Amino acid sequence: MDTPAETARLKRLQFRAWHRGTREADYMIGCYFDRFHGEWGEAELVWFETLIEEEDVDILGWALGTLSVPEEYAGPLMERMQKLDYVDIPR
Repeated sequence: MDTPAETARLKRLQFRAWHRGTREADYMIGCYFDRFHGEWGEAELVWFETLIEEEDVDILGWALGTLSVPEEYAGPLMERMQKLDYVDIPR
């Protein structure tokens, strides 16, 4: 069972993931969080918390493959983000 602190942490992360400033970033980062955060442990949450402090243009570039992924973000979580099959844009 989640503690109140864990619940608040996840709500804060979800808000940050969905309120990026551009619709494209909101969908990419927000959908990624919504789809996968339930599978994450502490290390993955810390990775995401660090990632969302970066500029949207950088995160989008890394996910789309137009920018080289920095070493601290390289690995399975970024590879999963790069698949983009989790993005669900409502019509």
